[in-house]
Amino acid sequence: MVSKKSLPIVIVLVVAGFLIAFNSSGLVNPPGKYEQIFVQVTEMLEAAHYNPKKVDDEFSKKIFTKYIETLDPDKNVFLSSDIKELKKYELSIDDELHGSPIQFFYAIDALYLKRGRELAALMPALFQQPFQFQADEQISLDPDKAEFSKNETARKEIWRKRLKFMTLERYSDLLDQRALLKTTDSAFKSDVQLEIDARTKVKQIMSRNFERMLNKTKPDERFDMLVNVITNTMDPHTTFFPPLEKRSFDEQMSGKFYGIGASLRYDDGAIKVATIVAGLPAWKSQQITVGDQVLKVAQGSAEPVDLTGFETEEAVKLIRGKKGTEVRLIIKKADRSIRIVTMIREEVELDETYARSAVITEQGKKMGYIFLPEFYADWERPNGAKCSQDVAKEILKLKEQQVDGIIMDLRNNGGGSLYDVVQMVGFFIPEGPVVQVKDREGNPTVLRDRDRTVLYDGPLAVMVNEFSASASEIFAAAIQDYGRGIVIGSTSTYGKGTVQRNIGLESASRVLNSDNSELGTIKLTLQKFYRINGGSTQLKGVTPDIILPDQYENLKYREKDNPDAMPWDEIQRAFYTRITPTYDLETIKRRSSSRVSQDSSFSAVRGVSAMIEKSNQKFYSLKLDTYRNEQKQMRSTFKHLEESNKGQQALSIQMLESDEKRLSTDNDKLERRKQWIKNLSRDIYISETCKVVSDVISQITLVKGS
Repeated sequence: MVSKKSLPIVIVLVVAGFLIAFNSSGLVNPPGKYEQIFVQVTEMLEAAHYNPKKVDDEFSKKIFTKYIETLDPDKNVFLSSDIKELKKYELSIDDELHGSPIQFFYAIDALYLKRGRELAALMPALFQQPFQFQADEQISLDPDKAEFSKNETARKEIWRKRLKFMTLERYSDLLDQRALLKTTDSAFKSDVQLEIDARTKVKQIMSRNFERMLNKTKPDERFDMLVNVITNTMDPHTTFFPPLEKRSFDEQMSGKFYGIGASLRYDDGAIKVATIVAGLPAWKSQQITVGDQVLKVAQGSAEPVDLTGFETEEAVKLIRGKKGTEVRLIIKKADRSIRIVTMIREEVELDETYARSAVITEQGKKMGYIFLPEFYADWERPNGAKCSQDVAKEILKLKEQQVDGIIMDLRNNGGGSLYDVVQMVGFFIPEGPVVQVKDREGNPTVLRDRDRTVLYDGPLAVMVNEFSASASEIFAAAIQDYGRGIVIGSTSTYGKGTVQRNIGLESASRVLNSDNSELGTIKLTLQKFYRINGGSTQLKGVTPDIILPDQYENLKYREKDNPDAMPWDEIQRAFYTRITPTYDLETIKRRSSSRVSQDSSFSAVRGVSAMIEKSNQKFYSLKLDTYRNEQKQMRSTFKHLEESNKGQQALSIQMLESDEKRLSTDNDKLERRKQWIKNLSRDIYISETCKVVSDVISQITLVKGS
C-alpha cells in the first residue's frame, strides 16, 4: 500500500493539463466519455506507471490481438475474414489512445454483435437431432491451438462439437445420478430421455448466453473490457474499475454483507471458487474447496439458476442475500463429481479473517500455530484492526503457553499492508532492513524495523504456497534472508513484487481529488519490491527451504505465467546481519524429504497433480465409453487422496483457553473456531511442518546440551 502523499505530482498535473486544454480550446464538439477515458488512462499510464510500455504501433498490435481474444477467447464467434477486415485498425489504437477519434471499438463491437446474432439463429438447428456418442470423435478446447473459421460451414462444425461435448458432460452426469438414486421403474428414465434432458439443458444455457451477449451486456461493459486490456498490458496488476465496479469493491472491502464466505473467479467460461474464509458457511460445509466450479445457485427450495454464461458479479449477487436464509450451491469438484451443498447465510465479518492461533503437540513438543489470511489494516478508524498488532497479541498468548516453536501460516495469503509486514518481521529480528522499494525513477528506499527488541526468538517456520503473494512474499523472504526461520511450501510463491494505488479519473467539470470518480478508477502500479538481498520477489517469488508436493503445482496460476508480467531484476543488497542458526538446515531438509517420500498422502497428492495437469490439456473424447472411463480414473485418483488423508493420524491441537473463554458468549463463533481446530488436525502440510519444527527444536536442544 502507498500513502496518498506519495502519489507523484505528475499524475495530477497531466490530468489537470488535459482538462485545462479541453476547457480552453473552444471546441464545439468536446470528446465523449470514451475519448476522455482513453486519453486520461493513457496519460496516467505514461506519466506515472512504474515501467510504462511505449504506447506505439507495437502496443497497438498487442491491444488489437488481446481484445479480440477477450471478446472471442475460443475463436468460435469471428471468422478469419473478420480479423482481416479489422486489421486496418491494428496500428491505429495507439493514435486513439492519444486523442484521435475512436474507431476500432465501434467497428469490432458492431461485427461482434452481428456474428452473435448469426450464431443465435444457428443454435436451434444444431439441437434438433439427438447427439450420438458412439463415434470416436475428439474435441480440443485449448484456445491457444484454435484458429478462426475460414467460413460459416467450418464455424458450424466447431459449434456442433462444442455443443455435443457440453451435452455429453451432462448426459454422463445424469447416468451417474440415475445409478446412485436407484429409482423405481415408474420413475426410471431411459438413456434416450436422459440425452433429451441433457440436450435441452444445454440449449437453455446457450439461449441464455446469447441473450446475455446480445441484449444484457451493454456497450459500456465491453468498452470497460477494452480499457482493462489496455491497463493489463502494462502489467497484470494495473486495472481499470468502472464506477459501479469500484463501488461494489468498496462495499465488499467494508465486510458488511451476508453470504457464505467464499469469493469467486471467472475461469474459461466457468464460475469457480477462488478463496474460502475460515469459519464461515462454505468453510464449515467441508464440501467446498478452492477451484470447485459453481454450476447452479438456488434460493432455499426454489429452482436452481444455472450460472453458465454468468459474470462473476452476477453469480455473487445470487449467492448473497438476507441473514439466516438458505442458499444451495450445485458444484462440480475437480474429480468431475457433482455435489449439492446447502448453507445458511451469515454476516461476513472482518474479524473472521483476523489472525488467530492454536497450540499443537507434536512428539512431546508444543508448537504455536498462527493463521494469517491477509495483511489487513483499517486505516479509516484510529482503533481499527491491524494485523501486526493482532499477530503480536497471538505471539504473547503463545509465549504464555510456553510453546517450543511457532508456525506462521501464510498459505493463500494474497498480501495487503506494507507497513504491517515490516512491523511483523520486526517481531522476529533485531533492528534492521525488511524490504526495499524502488520507484520509476530508480530510487530505492529501504524500509526497516527500528525496534531493537525481539518479541519472539525461538524456532520459527513460515508456511507458503503458490497463492502466497505480495506482503506474504516480503515476510517469507525477510525471514529467509536473515536465516531467522525455515520457509516451507510449494516450489515457489506467487511472484507479485509490485505496489499499486487507486487513482480516480475525472470528467472535464471536476477536479482530480479522489480514488472514486464518475469516469472510473485506475489501480496503478507505482513501485516495485526487492528483497534485502537485492533480488526482486517479482516473477520468481520466494523459493521455500523445504518444498512439499502440491496438487496445483503444474497449473499456470503464478505471475510468471502471465506474458505481460514485469520482469525479475535485482538491485544492490541492503546492509543486514544474517542470524546464524543453531541447527543444520541440510539435515532438517533431508529428514523432511525422507518422511514425505514415504508418506501415502503426499504420494496421492503427486498423483492428483499429474491428473490435474493432464486434464488441463483440454483435449477430450466425444465417445461416451472413453469419456466415462477418463472421468472414472480421475475420480479414483481424488478418492485415493481423500482416503489417504482420512488414514493419517490426527494432530493433537487445542484452542487457547483464553480464546475459548472469550468466545463462550457467542455460540456461533465458538462452534466455528472448534470446526477450524478440527480441520487443522487433518492438514498434512501442518503435520509435516510440525515435524520440521520438532527436528529444529531437537537440534537446538542438543547444541545447548553439548
